[in-house]
Amino acid sequence: MDRPARELSLLLTSPRVAPGLLSAAAWDALRAADHVLAADPTDPTPGAVAAAGVEVRAALTGATPAQRAEELLGLPGRVVWVGSPDGDPGLAEALAVHLPEEDPPSLELLVGSWDTPGSRLLDAVAVMDRLRSPGGCPWDAEQTHASLTPYLVEEAHEAVEALDDLDGATGPDREHAVEELGDVLLQVLFHARVAAEHDEEPFDVDDVAAGLVAKLVRRHPHVFGGVEVEGAEDVARGWEQIKEQERRDGGAAAREHPLDGIPAGMPSLARAAKVASRMGRAGQGERLEDVAARLEADGDAGAVLLRAVLALRGRGVDPDRALRHTLRAVEAAVGGRAG
Repeated sequence: MDRPARELSLLLTSPRVAPGLLSAAAWDALRAADHVLAADPTDPTPGAVAAAGVEVRAALTGATPAQRAEELLGLPGRVVWVGSPDGDPGLAEALAVHLPEEDPPSLELLVGSWDTPGSRLLDAVAVMDRLRSPGGCPWDAEQTHASLTPYLVEEAHEAVEALDDLDGATGPDREHAVEELGDVLLQVLFHARVAAEHDEEPFDVDDVAAGLVAKLVRRHPHVFGGVEVEGAEDVARGWEQIKEQERRDGGAAAREHPLDGIPAGMPSLARAAKVASRMGRAGQGERLEDVAARLEADGDAGAVLLRAVLALRGRGVDPDRALRHTLRAVEAAVGGRAG
């Protein structure tokens, strides 16, 4: 008579996925198992398995990886180990060491759930919540929107600098960009966490994300709806029309002038480029050229810069980025470094 098969499956799950959302293969293995063990049956995943009618037994308390391996390898039949939240460090290596030479069970890493793109954002939200909550970081707990705003501006500028030469870059440049974008993300998470504590009108990071998703869908009817476009220029024109409709729907007055709504706090060079862009889309590019020429003729020093901005934009060059590159070249030359 054939001896019953001996199988040991290590069930791996993502802590970012709801505990009961396991793959079909995972549920099949759990229901067919002779023994289902977990370090703590009350943890989320084994708790969900037990709630579905599968008996989960507690393993040895405080066992070392070697002791855990011996316990699992000593059980007959089909065994499923429901992985612990800490990933059971050292267990896989201990199983390889203690695997018996005679009648060894088959070993399987069974993926029950896995991360979807963007799931690590949940970790970021959880860390921010921990920092801001009682028992967290005293400095983080004291911050307000006003105190954090300078950091948002600073981190945005640092991210721009890191991204400037990223196309085609490898190695440290790309790693630096990842870090700087993370710093910008932190500011968004921080402001959302502070806002969630407001007594009367709270909002949180889910509200921020929901608003963003709704806006992206609404402003891309050529992707999410039946609108057809012929190219990027069509998209830009439609974008402006949709934004204007949003203003009306929100009760705001229609823009009386193309330059309405440009933030006064923008850096002057970037603001000049924005002015040029708005006037160009409104069909008033030549008017802006004429005004800049007249101001320059009258001795307005700023008009010289404005006309330079217009000239660069006419060549398809971002003036702000071009000046940043030039300044870096100057700094390298003055410092004796290669530019």
